Order: sequence, then structure tokens, then C-alpha cells
Amino acid sequence: MIRPSPPAPSIPRSPTDVTPQWLESVLTVGIESVDVTPIGTGQTGATYRLSVDYSSAATELPTTFAIKLSSQDDAVRERVALGYRSEHAFYTSVADVVRVPIPTNYHCEISSDGGDFVLLLSDMAPAVQGDQIGGCTTVEAELAVRALAGLHGPTWCDAKWPDFPGLVMSMANEDAMKGLGDIAVMATQITLDRLGSRMTDADRDTVTEAMSMVTPWLTADRHRFALMHGDYRLDNMLFDPDRTHVTIVDWQTLGVGLPARDLAYFTGTSLLPADRSAADENLVSVYHAELSGYGVTDYDRGTCWRDYRVGMLQVPLLSVLGCAFAISTERGDDMMLVMMERGCQAIRDLGSLELVRAL
Repeated sequence: MIRPSPPAPSIPRSPTDVTPQWLESVLTVGIESVDVTPIGTGQTGATYRLSVDYSSAATELPTTFAIKLSSQDDAVRERVALGYRSEHAFYTSVADVVRVPIPTNYHCEISSDGGDFVLLLSDMAPAVQGDQIGGCTTVEAELAVRALAGLHGPTWCDAKWPDFPGLVMSMANEDAMKGLGDIAVMATQITLDRLGSRMTDADRDTVTEAMSMVTPWLTADRHRFALMHGDYRLDNMLFDPDRTHVTIVDWQTLGVGLPARDLAYFTGTSLLPADRSAADENLVSVYHAELSGYGVTDYDRGTCWRDYRVGMLQVPLLSVLGCAFAISTERGDDMMLVMMERGCQAIRDLGSLELVRAL
């Protein structure tokens, strides 16, 4: 007696679960075959490219996709479940509201406990991922800055976002912000113990002082807010070969807060210090003008520049948290060092600590 094949799981747990049967169930077209190959590093999730043969040529669907699954490591899956919820919330409830360029979403599903997750997206090849360590050009930076306004502008000071389900961090949770200040101090010591010997005295001092101010920094300026990407940097950007378009990915750190923190984090980590210093004023002006195009009219350019300077503390904050709580790798350590070096220089160039002390 021939036993029937077991039904395909609703949410693939591993690449072997991404079968023609499963793909048919979400695309509602006949699938002849699907080839699954890994892409990316897969530290908090597992990403693959799907090459698909359809049963009929009469379909406008693409022949390749990118699919993101939860990590194959159970411990990582449990730790990153909030991030999976964030990305699910973005693609199912936010993507249609904002104008930031993102891949087309063909299917997004998550389990009730957040541990099992699947996201089926358009394949953006031949676009290439930004190089976080190498940095970007000012042309690429302007593309990213314009794209960022497409996230902030449509969500600017809208009261529905601070309590939106799926956020990793919200300014509405004051206890969480105070707790993050304590965690930042602890993470700073862990980071300095691990990487401090490779940092300059000036950078160690800048990181230490900046992280001692996280609580007042987070709790100030709460009347200006928007949805934030939370980790807006080159590794989460795909650039077309001709550098005329950028696509933003990885929405596992969605939050609400002072919007210019995203802007400062991007420029502070992604441009070489000399390039950033020369481009600061123009990039802030570009961002501010783009916001105006989305109807943000009660935000003058001077305040935007001030917020940008204050927002630069986002660089050491995310760097020390990543260094302290992520798995250590050679590239990861090198990347954190480069990001902290660039961000600390920006903090000193812009007088950010002086502004934060006055909050």
C-alpha cells in the first residue's frame, strides 16, 4: 500500500520544507520544481534563493525569489522571535503605508509563538549588498537618505505608531527605555573588555560617556517621532549596479523614536569620516527636503540638523549592543570596530555629547 506524502507544513521549518507543494499553496499556481540555494550569512535567520519552474508558461510570476526562514538554531529562534514579529508586522501592516523602496512581498507568515517565520520576496539580483566595512560613496548615501524619508515622512508624528504591535522599541514604553540605558552601560563594559585594546583612547572615552547618557537621550524629544528602521546601514541595503536605486531590507528592528537617529546611524556608520564630514550638511538638507515632500511642514531645517547631531549616539548604542550580545566572528568584530570608530569621530565632529548633556 502506497502511503500518501505528509502535508507540507504551513510555515517551512527548513529549506527541505520549501517544496513545490508548499510553493503552490502560497502562490496558487502549478509548480513543476523548485531549487533552493542559500544566500547571505544567516546569523539570525536563513535566507535562500528559489529558482522555480512552473507547470504552465501562462504566469507573470518571477522565476526566482528570495525566501527568509527563521534560524535553524532553536536557541537563536527563541532569542530573535521578537525580530521575526517585527518583520512580519512590517510586511503585513506597514509596507503599504510607507514609501521606502522594499522588495515585493509574495507571502509572509508567522507562528503564534513567533519562532517559525517565512517571508517570500522578489529576488533583487543583480542588485548587490552594501559593504559595511568598505563604506559607501556620497552618491549611494544620497540614495539611502532619500529612501529613508520614505519611511519617516508617511509615519511622521502619527499617534497610531507608538503602540503599534510588533515594535522592538517604542518611546511609549518609558520603563523599557530606562532599562535600555542600564543595559547600554553593561554592554559598553563587555565591548571594551573584548575590543577595547583595538580602540583609541579617544574612542573608548567617547563610547563610555555616550552610553552613560542613553536614558536621558532616549526619553528626550518624544514629541517628534516616526517609525524607525532601527538598523539602517549598508548591510541592509541592496544597490542596483548602476547606483540609481536602492532597496531596503531586514525589518527585524522596527521601532518608534526620534527619526534622525536612523539618519545619523546611517551616515555615521556608512561613510568614511572625511566623506561624512564634507557631506553632512547636504545630506541633512536632502533628507529635510524629502520630508517636506511627504507633507512634514512643521519641522524646520535647523531643528533637523540639531536632531541629526543628537541622533549620532545611535551608532555606539547599536554597536555595543551588537558586540556584547551577538555571536563573535572575525568579520563581526572588525565591523563593530569600524562602525564605532566612524561614529565616535562623528560624535566629536558634531559636538553631539554637548547637546545631549543639555537635554
